[in-house]
Amino acid sequence: MPPQLTGTLRRRRQGSLRTGSAEQPTRHPAVAVAMALPCAVLLVLLFGGWEQMANQAQAVADLIAR
Repeated sequence: MPPQLTGTLRRRRQGSLRTGSAEQPTRHPAVAVAMALPCAVLLVLLFGGWEQMANQAQAVADLIAR
């Protein structure tokens, strides 16, 4: 059963919708990479991701070589 609304609904004025929620321009992809890359490097170093990536790459190379 859908919820029922009680009371009257009020429409917001067009100006009140825009205050505080200004549309932000999108970021360039290079900026996103620059933000994410240091975190990715830190995680790779902390959790031994380099060895895991090398093992996966070797497994893929072995499958391709067959």
